[in-house]
Amino acid sequence: MTKIIPVSKAASVNPLKSSQPLGAAFAYLGVAGAVPLFHGSQGCTSFALVLFVRHFKETIPLQTTAMDEVATVLGGADHLEEAILNLKARAKPAFIGVATTALVETRGEDFPGDLAAIRERRAADLDGTEIALAQTPDFDGAIEEGWSKAVVAMIDAIAGREPRVRRNPRRVNILPGSHLTVADVEHIRALVEAFGLEPVVFPDISGALDGTVPPRWIPTTYGGTSVDDIRSLGDAALTIAIGEQMRAPAERIQALTGVEYALFRQLYGLKAVDRFVTLLTELSGQSAPASVRRRRAQLQDALLDGHFHYSGKKIAIAAEPDLLYGLATFFVGMGAEIHAAVTTSGHSKALQHVPCEAVKVGDLGDFEAMAEGADLLVTHSHGRQASEQLGIPLMRVGFPIFDRLGSQHRLRVGYEGARNLIFEAANIFEGARSEVTPDSLNPFLNRETSHDRRQASANRQH
Repeated sequence: MTKIIPVSKAASVNPLKSSQPLGAAFAYLGVAGAVPLFHGSQGCTSFALVLFVRHFKETIPLQTTAMDEVATVLGGADHLEEAILNLKARAKPAFIGVATTALVETRGEDFPGDLAAIRERRAADLDGTEIALAQTPDFDGAIEEGWSKAVVAMIDAIAGREPRVRRNPRRVNILPGSHLTVADVEHIRALVEAFGLEPVVFPDISGALDGTVPPRWIPTTYGGTSVDDIRSLGDAALTIAIGEQMRAPAERIQALTGVEYALFRQLYGLKAVDRFVTLLTELSGQSAPASVRRRRAQLQDALLDGHFHYSGKKIAIAAEPDLLYGLATFFVGMGAEIHAAVTTSGHSKALQHVPCEAVKVGDLGDFEAMAEGADLLVTHSHGRQASEQLGIPLMRVGFPIFDRLGSQHRLRVGYEGARNLIFEAANIFEGARSEVTPDSLNPFLNRETSHDRRQASANRQH
């Protein structure tokens, strides 16, 4: 079992993780006609909004209760009520998703009680709008925990609670984790539909954050899972959860409606996708379509072409637990080894299965210290400083990616996505490979080490 090394310092240096409220808002953005609402100060919301806009290059309908000093001392129930009523009057959303922040969580208010009282007192004013609340303090967890809590909160607030006597045998609930891109979610839906099944993707960021331009300005999300689909999650024959973070939502659906679930920790390689396709075959009662079999054959060819580039390579990964597990499993399967592994939070069970000796819960400062000697760094855009300091190429994954375009349209799951991933990393290795010259073999030339380069850089900064 992989050893999990906890946080060992009081201050974060170049943070790796983003907060729980951001993860909750991310999940809320996957619902049609939704407005995420941060219960806290304006600064908490502004920081998350900047990250969303830089990553997606889209308009993000993120709102705040704008807690001030007086409300922080006396309580924020009035601010929460006013914000909900204003959003209802101005944006007319089908759904409002509330995420608490550290400011109000530290005070210890009764948020579920406050919201229940607001909904009862203002039932007529809020008719036609569903509201869910996830308690997501910034000081605990990260994006995955916030995403998972928000999905559970929406299930509790909206989904039907009576077990169905008769279900639609062709309907399948798909619960994607926060680590999947828009392209990943779209591909998974298309793969399920190829077997004649009817997928309900929840949350569906591929509908809300896919880069389309609506014909008019819309103050809410303009795509995603409909509220009616959330209400009818119990109609499905099976729930498929992708990522350990989605175990809790899948279990909640099962507890409320009796729909059983299957969990896939990752879909980045041949074996994992084969298992997924086998399940779809069993559910649909039909064999894999020719297009799916062709994609599998193409992946097999890519495995043959690409494995020469991975043998013996040392990979350093810093990412959320599910993404870390999936990518580490992929690289090890290609013949590489995990040189360093850093993650955001130690709560996930997926970390116990990461194919390396230890995973460090830390920041990008820890990552830079551990990654020296690696052949490839794998993390989000904030890892570019470590890449420059160490002279090691960077493969950008996760959230946020703000210095490259089209990050959400990169497909890495399924047979086609796994092929893309093989080529993406192999091409980075090829681009970083230096040709042997007589000068490079001379032991008296080019003796400057990476430590010398970092020291020289530090001296220039001072």
